[in-house]
Amino acid sequence: MNKILKLITLFFLTGLLSVLSQNKSPIYLDATKPIEERIEDALSRMTLDEKVAMLHAQSKFSSAGVPRLGIPEFWTTDGPHGIRPEVLWDKWEQAGWTNDSCFAFPALTCLAATWDTDLSFLYGHSLGEEARYRKKDILLGPGVNIYRTPLNGRNFEYMGEDPLLSSRMVVPYIKGVQQNGVAVCVKHYALNNQETNRHTTNVVLDDRALYEIYLPAFKAAVQEGKAWSIMGAYNLYKNQHACQNQYLLNDILRGEWGFDGVVVSDWGGTHSTSQAIFNGLDMEFGTWTDGLAVGTSNAYNSYYLAKPYLDMIHSGKVGTKELDEKVRRILRLAFRTTMDKNRPFGSFDSPEHSSAGLKIAQDGTVLLKNTSNVLPIKLDKASKILVVGENAIKMMTVGGGSSSLKARYEILPLEGIQSRVGAQAKVTYTRGYVGDPTGEYNGVVTKQDLKDDRSSEVLLAEAVDAAKDADYVIFIGGLNKSDYQDCENTDRAGLELPYNQDKVIAELAKVNNKLIVVNISGNAVAMPWVNEVPAIVQTWYLGSEAGNAIASVLFGDVNPSGKLPFSFPAKLTDVGAHKLGEYPGKKEDLANKRDTVDVTYNESIFVGYRWLDKEKIKPLFSFGHGLSYTTFQYGKPVSDKTEVRADGHITFSVNLKNTGDREGAEIVQLYISDLKSSLPRPLKELKAFKKISLKAGEEKTVELTIDKSALSFFDANKHEWIAELGDFEALIGSSSSDIKGKVKFKLK
Repeated sequence: MNKILKLITLFFLTGLLSVLSQNKSPIYLDATKPIEERIEDALSRMTLDEKVAMLHAQSKFSSAGVPRLGIPEFWTTDGPHGIRPEVLWDKWEQAGWTNDSCFAFPALTCLAATWDTDLSFLYGHSLGEEARYRKKDILLGPGVNIYRTPLNGRNFEYMGEDPLLSSRMVVPYIKGVQQNGVAVCVKHYALNNQETNRHTTNVVLDDRALYEIYLPAFKAAVQEGKAWSIMGAYNLYKNQHACQNQYLLNDILRGEWGFDGVVVSDWGGTHSTSQAIFNGLDMEFGTWTDGLAVGTSNAYNSYYLAKPYLDMIHSGKVGTKELDEKVRRILRLAFRTTMDKNRPFGSFDSPEHSSAGLKIAQDGTVLLKNTSNVLPIKLDKASKILVVGENAIKMMTVGGGSSSLKARYEILPLEGIQSRVGAQAKVTYTRGYVGDPTGEYNGVVTKQDLKDDRSSEVLLAEAVDAAKDADYVIFIGGLNKSDYQDCENTDRAGLELPYNQDKVIAELAKVNNKLIVVNISGNAVAMPWVNEVPAIVQTWYLGSEAGNAIASVLFGDVNPSGKLPFSFPAKLTDVGAHKLGEYPGKKEDLANKRDTVDVTYNESIFVGYRWLDKEKIKPLFSFGHGLSYTTFQYGKPVSDKTEVRADGHITFSVNLKNTGDREGAEIVQLYISDLKSSLPRPLKELKAFKKISLKAGEEKTVELTIDKSALSFFDANKHEWIAELGDFEALIGSSSSDIKGKVKFKLK
């Protein structure tokens, strides 16, 4: 026994002498020291193998720390709308946990449709709490890619077609998440505007469109939101994959914007060791998506930034300067997240999260049309309400790709309506159409049996017959999260509604003049029946509280205030990307099956309402459009000055009055027009907005302030933002096509 004690004492003293002889105290563990000092101290203690191990995945969703130094590993998670269920270490199959469900928040299209920055912060903070509770360190979201085509299967994860709206909405989301000590990973940087050929698409566009349309939200995320990580996109730009792209990552992200965070590859987005080393990538994930099954003893060690990188260092082909820079950025992320002893513990699926999700879903719902005030539904005048459509009974939290969730609960639209109506009226349901009766994604199963073998003719006849004597008919349809609809990895086949829905709606309109169409989608859809239907409501994928949110709007418990974050074109050729023929890629490239496919953005800066204005095309519904159950009267807008200097700012004011009989919220939008420019410019561009709530009869003065940046365009030849002196016009309105007043002013 004495021998053992002597050995233990000797071992302890030897270790102590070793530490003392190094004359180093562990500064990186001292939270009172500046982070940059702690980074350098930790870096100096790491071996070459430990440094390289931090650059790549060790499992499907985690990367290594340094156990010897007490530096924790990182755990990432999808997604932008809720915390993804756990999968096995090396496989995509479910891990089989029973405590990995989540609260499902509305999709980001819904958040953007609120035009409410306070709600954006609430969304981010609530989601960050769930991520922290589930012990996640990096949240793979939000997405801010611009809505270029309504066929993009992933548009529902993004924030619409306008760079200003996306910029203003993403910043508070980021701050809310990161308050919890969880890093956002803003994606997909950049130009991920289609899912067709997403791994091989080489985007070709002018620098002006890049800087004015496709980069502003990412820039705001970095410089205003202080995002701690960014995810590279799958596509190529300048013939380099975005995850290892010199121009995007080194020149712009770090060089121009000063980004000090970590660049994370999308899963499988890395393609070259040398480009990954020198072109800005820090952490590589998902290169082999089937984990260890590829046949090597450890597939993760064979990633581009793993053993191949080590081999290049050992052979002298590359040095360690770039390696140390990558590790510095990763350590900085660690000190902001896993090494921050003061970060909160988070919370999970709380009543507060349910309340936040419901509020966002309600405020993001858009009333597109309401002829003869069919809405809200008046229960004192309704004894029979008919609900038609598969989307009334289909779970939408499962599917759509990486944002698919295992929600603890999901209130379906039919359930929400039945609960709200109670015994006040009879609610009946008929299918109307059969879409996708399955309900499974990546091992998460809805357990719904939606199979129905009846013919479309029988289903239609049943719905029409039931609609004839109903007081109200609520058709709940749209898209779903199946392949070739609103789903990652595939784009839509067309603008029309699938599954014979257009015919069902048209026939229902013939037999009932109180037909309400509720469209659930993350994209615009064609509406050939728009003139025959008195009321149309645009909802989105609303998450766990979907049914309650929809019912609260339909029955008037909530006054809708959402506005469209993108235009609804009447037909596909009304979209610049399709009119000019460069979607889904260059025809010769597609025909010859080239390794990469060029997609030229011939429409340049003219995206969404900018294109519609330029071509004088009337949309089905305009960007910024959304009705209310009350009415608003705009006064004549004025400015605080008629001339503004380049180093100053100008404020526009407009009186807004609620002229209806109930409280409501309006979103006042400010667009700017350059009346004379040396370069072609859009007819108008959104530059400010404000959401105002008013009681019946109440009026307020709304002020919107801009500076020179709102008047500028990007000069690609000079590579700088230019505001030309001269005449401008401010346009204030309730949508891009409903302008209430104009004010001219000069830039001196």
